[in-house]
Amino acid sequence: MLVGPKYKICKRLGASVFEKCQTQKFQLAEANATPRRSRPKRGGGSDFGAQLLEKQKARFTYGLSESQFSRYVFEAMEGRVPSAALVTRLEARLDNAVFRAGFVKTRRAARQLVSHGHVTVNGKRLTIPSHFLKEGDVVAIRTESRTSPLFMSRTEEAAATKTPAWMKLEEDTFSFTLTATPTVAETELAFSPAVIIQFYSR
Repeated sequence: MLVGPKYKICKRLGASVFEKCQTQKFQLAEANATPRRSRPKRGGGSDFGAQLLEKQKARFTYGLSESQFSRYVFEAMEGRVPSAALVTRLEARLDNAVFRAGFVKTRRAARQLVSHGHVTVNGKRLTIPSHFLKEGDVVAIRTESRTSPLFMSRTEEAAATKTPAWMKLEEDTFSFTLTATPTVAETELAFSPAVIIQFYSR
């Protein structure tokens, strides 16, 4: 997915949408910036504008195109609890799970890792970042890829990684098992799934 200048997007949507913006340098720059008193907020402060911003936050956080994201939302709206179903659909993506496991530091890097064939699911090599994982699936870095310089400090990084409750990192630190349905508490998210559902329910 192609995006514009990341710092500019972070200033509008918040630092959480890109890992690149989650640095002390960016935070200091924001703190020292002169407030734009004369420029109105995008969306004019309307409900539509607020809902649009929440949607964009989620879309950029997971690095999805508009068509991908809207498809996930409409699929979630068919469930009993659409907001929870949306979070599960986003978190259960293979690239997101690889990121959550701490194999790489960003979702973008996780997407590249999967696309380049370095990841297996239940022993089968997959190159589809959007692959939907299910409870019981075993995800691993291919044995041939583990000697890559990318994983030289894997042991130390694994020890410092806080994996989600729905994931069990194996002893080799190069694989994990989904022990439950992926989910994240709404209080831990940088966006509101419920507001996004409202946006698409108009």
